[in-house]
Amino acid sequence: MLYPSIDSLMDKLDSKYTLVTVSAKRAREIREDSSRGPLVNRPKAHKPVGMALEEILEEHLRFERITPVEEE
Repeated sequence: MLYPSIDSLMDKLDSKYTLVTVSAKRAREIREDSSRGPLVNRPKAHKPVGMALEEILEEHLRFERITPVEEE
């Protein structure tokens, strides 16, 4: 069984595309900058993507979709 499950992650975000985008950007931050390490205490995952998914599950990361403003 994979942890965290895709079903539990989909409750936090609106689409799989958003999940992939948010987790990939956060995983890159974790990998490239050691001072911005995982926000989760004692993560189960050893890889940055897994750590990012755990952060989403525990609501350390949030995503807000911004709607574009229509021009007059």
